[in-house]
Amino acid sequence: MENNNISVAYIIPALYYPSGMERVVILKANYFTEHFGYKVHIILTDGKGKEPSYPLNPAVQIHQLDINFESLYGQPVYKRALKYLWKQRQYKKKLNECLCRIKPDITISTLRREINFINKMKDGSVKIGEIHFNKSNYRDFSDNKLPCFIQKTVKFFWMKQLVRQLHKLKRFIVLTYEDKECWHELDNVEVIYNPLSFTTDRFSDCNSKQVIAVGRYTYQKGFDRLVPAWEIVNRRHPEWVLKIYGGGNREELQAQVDRLGISESCILEPSTSDIIGKYCESSIFVLSSRYEGFGMVITEAMSCGVPPVSFDCPCGPKDIIRNGEDGLIVKNGNIDDLADKICYLIENDYIRKEMGKKAIVNVQRFDMDNIALQWKKLINECLKEE
Repeated sequence: MENNNISVAYIIPALYYPSGMERVVILKANYFTEHFGYKVHIILTDGKGKEPSYPLNPAVQIHQLDINFESLYGQPVYKRALKYLWKQRQYKKKLNECLCRIKPDITISTLRREINFINKMKDGSVKIGEIHFNKSNYRDFSDNKLPCFIQKTVKFFWMKQLVRQLHKLKRFIVLTYEDKECWHELDNVEVIYNPLSFTTDRFSDCNSKQVIAVGRYTYQKGFDRLVPAWEIVNRRHPEWVLKIYGGGNREELQAQVDRLGISESCILEPSTSDIIGKYCESSIFVLSSRYEGFGMVITEAMSCGVPPVSFDCPCGPKDIIRNGEDGLIVKNGNIDDLADKICYLIENDYIRKEMGKKAIVNVQRFDMDNIALQWKKLINECLKEE
C-alpha cells in the first residue's frame, strides 16, 4: 500500500440508495483507502441513520450534515421552494464548516446541490466535479408537469448557471468521450470511465436460450421499447426467453407484456443479489435505455462473457461496445432493428460465443486498477498545479 498523505473528500447526497453513482463513489473510496493510502471522507446531506447500500471500508470517514432535502419530496411547490432555499443556506454553512474542519487536499463534487456554491468554500482544497449523467439529460424536466416552454426556459438558464460554476473547477470529469464533445463551453473537461463494479471468475458459455436485461423499471431504461422488440423475436424464436431484472414498479410493463401475449417468454423479475449468476446463465444482454450516464450494466454483462445488443443512446454504449467485435449497436429507438440484432446473435452461435470471449478481454480496460490509476494521476496533477 502506498501512503501519499493525500486527503480526498467526496460530496454526495446519500449512500443508502443502490444506484450507479453511489456504487462508484464507494468503489473508489474503498480503493483509494486500501491501495493508495488516501484519507477519504464522504460528506452526506441525506439518509441519516441508513446504512450504505454497498460495503464501505471502515477507514472511510462519513460526515452526515443532515440537511434532509428528501423531506421536501411530495410537498406543494410553494412550500418546497421556500424550504429548499432555507435548506440550501444551511447546507452552504454546514459544508463550509465541515470542509474547514477536515481540511481535504481534494474535494470532489458529484454535481448535486453543492455545485451552486462549492467554489466559495473557504477550506482551500482543490475542487473537482464529476458528473454521473450525460449533459443532455442532466437537470431534465421532461417528467415534470410544467408546460414544455417553461421546462426549456428553466433548463436553459439553469444550465448557463451550471456552466459558470464548472468553469471555476480545477477539473470537470465526464464519463464518456461522446459526452465530452457536448461540453464545448469548457476547457477543463477530462474523461475517466466508471470502473467495473465487480470482478468474476464465472463466465457464460453462451449456450442457454436466455436473454437478459437489467435496470430499474423506469422510463429511462426503455423496457417499454424492449418488450415489443421481444414480441418480434418471440415469433421467430419461441424457444428463447427474456428475463428482465430490476427494482421498482413492474405493473405497467407487465400489462404491456400481457397485451402482446408474450408472458411465457418475457419474464419480469425483481432485483437480485446474485446478478453475476443471472448474467452467467444468459447468452445475450440487451440495453434498451433512452439515455445513460455511462451504462455500467453493459460492462457487467461483458465481464461475464455475455455479448451486448444496445441502443445507441446517449451516452455510453458507443464508448463501451466495439460494434461487431464484442457486441452490437442499434440506432436509438429502432425497435425492429433491435429485434433483428437479437435474432442475429440467436441464429449465429459461433459469432455470439466469439463476441462473448472478446467482451471478457475488451472490458478489462474498465478494470478498477486502470481507472484508479487515472484518478491518481489526475489528483497528483491538480495538486502540483496549485
